[in-house]
Amino acid sequence: MIFILNKTNTIANQFLAELRDVNLQQDKVRFRRNQEKLGEILAYEISKTLSYTEQEIQTPLGIAPINMPADEPVLCTILRAGLPFHQGFVNYFDKSPSAFVTAYRKVKKNGTFIINIDHISAPDMEGKTLIICDTMLATGQSLVQVCKELIAQYNLKELHIAAVIASTEGIQHVRANLPKAKLWLCAVDEEMTSKSYIVPGLGDAGDLAFGEKV
Repeated sequence: MIFILNKTNTIANQFLAELRDVNLQQDKVRFRRNQEKLGEILAYEISKTLSYTEQEIQTPLGIAPINMPADEPVLCTILRAGLPFHQGFVNYFDKSPSAFVTAYRKVKKNGTFIINIDHISAPDMEGKTLIICDTMLATGQSLVQVCKELIAQYNLKELHIAAVIASTEGIQHVRANLPKAKLWLCAVDEEMTSKSYIVPGLGDAGDLAFGEKV
C-alpha cells in the first residue's frame, strides 16, 4: 500500500514547495517547521487506518460517546535528518513512545557503500504498530536495514514508513524487502545522482535543517 500526499491538491503542496525552494532553504527555522507540518499531515492520514474503541466521555452536561485510539503507535526516526519530520508525528501522536536510530553510509574506495547502524534506542515494541519517519527515501538501503533490525527483535503488529520525498528506486527496494510495510509519502521523484541524492529532491535535509557537517 502506497499513499502519496501530493497526488491530491492541498495546502501541503505549499509546505513541500517551500522545502524544495533553494531561495527559502536558508531559513532553517522555516525548513524545519515545514517538515514538521508535513509530518503532522501524514500522521493524521495514518491515524485513519489504526484501531479504535468506543469510549464514553463525561462532559459538564452528559455523556459523549467517541471512538478513541485502541493503542498508541511507536514512532521511530533515523538521526539526524529525520528529527523535524518526526516531531510532526510526535505533535499528533503525543502519547506515543519514540525510538531513535543512528546509521550512516560507509563509502568504499570503489564508490559503493555499506550501511553501519551504530545505535538503537527503543521502547518495547512487541505487538506494536511502528511508524518510521525519515525525510528522504533515496536508495532505501538504510531504511530497510533499520527495519530488518527492529523486526528481528520485535514481533510488530504493523509497519508504516513515512517520508517527505522518495525516489522510485527507493520505493522499489522497500517493497521488495519489506512487502508488508505501508508507505506514506509526500512526493515521489524519478531520478537520483551517482551519490544517491534524489533529483529534483531538495538537497541534504540534515545540513539544511541543522547546518553543514564536517
